[in-house]
Amino acid sequence: MSRTLRFRAALAAFAIAASLTAAQADEPVRVGGLFAGRIDDGGFMQAGYTGLAKAGDALGVTIDYTDGIKPEPDLLAEALRALAADHTLVIAHGGQNSAAAKTVAAEFPDVTFVVTQGGVTGDNLSSYEVLQEQSAFLAGVLAARVTKTGTVGHMSGIKVKPGLKGRAAYIAGVAYADPDVTVLTNFSGDQDDNALSAKIANAMADAGADVVFTMLNAGRTGAIDAMRERGVRQIGNVVDWTAIDPVFVGSAMADSGMALFDAVSDYVSGAFEPGVVRRIGLDTPEAVSLAVADDVPQAVRDELAAVAAKIVAGEIEVPTEWEGEEFTVAD
Repeated sequence: MSRTLRFRAALAAFAIAASLTAAQADEPVRVGGLFAGRIDDGGFMQAGYTGLAKAGDALGVTIDYTDGIKPEPDLLAEALRALAADHTLVIAHGGQNSAAAKTVAAEFPDVTFVVTQGGVTGDNLSSYEVLQEQSAFLAGVLAARVTKTGTVGHMSGIKVKPGLKGRAAYIAGVAYADPDVTVLTNFSGDQDDNALSAKIANAMADAGADVVFTMLNAGRTGAIDAMRERGVRQIGNVVDWTAIDPVFVGSAMADSGMALFDAVSDYVSGAFEPGVVRRIGLDTPEAVSLAVADDVPQAVRDELAAVAAKIVAGEIEVPTEWEGEEFTVAD
């Protein structure tokens, strides 16, 4: 390393150290992450864990995590208490943790808490939210433009706030592009059940859907297999699924891991603010964007870029609430 680079690195390290609060300076920064699911699910949980691990490597803090917790308030609260006992910063990944985090944060006033995708706040609690609804709106525009049957689908698992917002935004995007397109929407109650997701995907195909937006975790595999067999195109989420499997015509990318990384970075640098919700959207394309497959026409790509620019400029307000009839699948 050159003398200049060493000097700059030393200055950066000094700036971070100087900005630590007295409480942080007295003890090493220990960060505990809670994942109500598997960190290898190929989706939301894995993205969050990747962001947390990146923070540990880049920022020199100690990282621990608990995963595989069922998304039940009492179980989540118990896991958060265990992490709060020996960590200075606790991050609960996903809006399903909101109620538990609000309760446990009040019990541990000297510990800093963060919920990703939650929107809850408190004296020692903030939320970091990646606006996946913005890329979901673009996914709706894409679905409306590539459908040949005039019927598209949406499927997810647990009805948590981010998922509901994403569903609302997707349906709004479809209507924005073509109000005559029918949308079938279903929350199965499980993000990780492949047999269940395959069943719903087949039912949507039977009902005429030829493009389906899936907001799933480990249960995505069942949907992929069913849709490939039925000739249905899928729009993924979180990561760029178009680079993984040709069944995907697009992917509403929303790197939730950036929320965890930024939360740790803000805490370490002294920039963390309790009681606020920090939002990251399409204006940060490395966090939120829509990937499209190579066979998507250029005219559609141009339209998507124009719609994204309007969202960033505030000319399009992305809805986050929807009321309507859901698509049900017989047992």
